[in-house]
Amino acid sequence: MQDRVAVATPLGVRLRALTLSYGGAALIREVDLDLAPGRITCLLGPSGIGKSTLLKAIAGLLTPDAGRIEGDDGRPLAGRVAWMGQDAGLLPWSDALGNVTLGSRLRGEPPDRERAQALLRLVGLAEAAAMLPAKLSGGMRQRVALARTLYEDKPVVLMDEPFAALDALTRHRLQAEAARLLAGRAVLLVTHDPAEALRLGHAVVVMRGAPAEFSQQLTPPGDPPRDPTEPAMAALQRRLLAELGAEVTA
Repeated sequence: MQDRVAVATPLGVRLRALTLSYGGAALIREVDLDLAPGRITCLLGPSGIGKSTLLKAIAGLLTPDAGRIEGDDGRPLAGRVAWMGQDAGLLPWSDALGNVTLGSRLRGEPPDRERAQALLRLVGLAEAAAMLPAKLSGGMRQRVALARTLYEDKPVVLMDEPFAALDALTRHRLQAEAARLLAGRAVLLVTHDPAEALRLGHAVVVMRGAPAEFSQQLTPPGDPPRDPTEPAMAALQRRLLAELGAEVTA
């Protein structure tokens, strides 16, 4: 195990003519979006516009009203997607190692404890394998959640504001770890923070309108994780804030 987890076959995601509704109202209608293999796409937009609903549809947790969600190989995504949310979602009675291997146990498979230990080492928690979540800090719990996501070894990863509840220093550190460890996967990361989107995203997309549409993808220069204080990043952040501000005040 090295400083990242390799993906045997990178996979992209295609959304085509996708329509999603909530409570009888259309959130998005006949939209297209591509998630490139091996790239992080960050998704911004006001609260309630449908970002989390979109993630649930891609994960197969709800059925779109119309359109297609598929891999760029033309096959369904079922069984090829991992999820990491804002809440680490750890079982309080299970230690860190048991939480990393939760997926195996739910599927009735023997857990690969050696691989789980290696992933905990990878996220800097080698000494925490036997600790219960109550004994872990918020940042440590999110690292366990990241290790669990990597343990699933899926080519597509969906992240719903995974760092929002952390303090600034822990968030900065975990962002860098995630960018490194998730290399090679198609990642869709929902965030409300333009600085986070520009630091982590190979592409940044804004949802806007009602029903929502996707903005043209913005491509920040260089590879993540970037320095958000760079002048180019500051200029892009102003552009994103203007887009989001116009949407919020419209």
